[in-house]
Amino acid sequence: MSPQERRGLWLGFIGVAIFALTLPMTRIAVGTPEAPLMSGVFVALGRATVAAALSAVFLAVTRAPLPRRADWWPLAITSAGVVFGFPLFTSVAMRHVEAVHASVIVGVLPLATALVGAMLHRQRPSTGFWVCAALGSALVVAFALLHAGGGLRLHLADALLLAAMAFAAIGYGYGARLSQHMRAEYVICWALVIALPLTLPLAWWSRPVAVLPDKAWWALGYVSLFSMWIGFFAWYRGLALGGTVRVSQVQLVQPFLSMMFAVPLLGERLDALTLAFALAVIATVFMGKKMPVRSAAARPPVLSPAVEPR
Repeated sequence: MSPQERRGLWLGFIGVAIFALTLPMTRIAVGTPEAPLMSGVFVALGRATVAAALSAVFLAVTRAPLPRRADWWPLAITSAGVVFGFPLFTSVAMRHVEAVHASVIVGVLPLATALVGAMLHRQRPSTGFWVCAALGSALVVAFALLHAGGGLRLHLADALLLAAMAFAAIGYGYGARLSQHMRAEYVICWALVIALPLTLPLAWWSRPVAVLPDKAWWALGYVSLFSMWIGFFAWYRGLALGGTVRVSQVQLVQPFLSMMFAVPLLGERLDALTLAFALAVIATVFMGKKMPVRSAAARPPVLSPAVEPR
């Protein structure tokens, strides 16, 4: 493994450690069915609005150049994945499932991200790599089915969480590709800013009207500042340096970290079955990390009479 790949893995781990608090903090913000607090829509769009305001200031202070014309569409896809899809689906789901349960579902994200990354970056993971990734994802699905009860049927909240994983994988993949020629900080900042015309009015429309406890606002502050903004600085840079396919597997430690946070923050119980599944899923990252990931042979450049300047 090259020093660049090793640095990418460490940056990816920092991003994952920041993201690991997202589910517990979201649970604090939205509350439970018996004691609801903020709506999932407000948490998702409110955090994006706050992060977009910070992004606009950051872009102005650092005099960030406008994205190239070819980058606007990938930025829109990135925004759809990590600004809208993932936050919205997870925030709505978290009122109906405990953070410990949801943390295991997140274990499917590395495989989804690896699939998107392999297609976008023309990487060729080995068969052993895919076996490890598929095994980890199969364990996640089995866990969700066991906890659903009533046969082979997922709860609606589990389906929402799995949909969130798909949106996140797409947003991670396209954001990582943009980070290869843009600063990682600029990628998430522009993705947030272009979404602001939608997130701001929708966040205002869904704002809570009742008085809420301080803990809900502190939780919203965390997912706005860290989950929606600072975490992506490290995450996208890590994906660009270490390769999306390989670094994506670092996410397999996220369920365990989320559980560690959820137990003291929310007073949730970590039963033996959940812990066993989490440890089994996490074990696949150590096996997958040793499997080779090759890049496709580079094609000869195609010269064009008109090349768009940067």
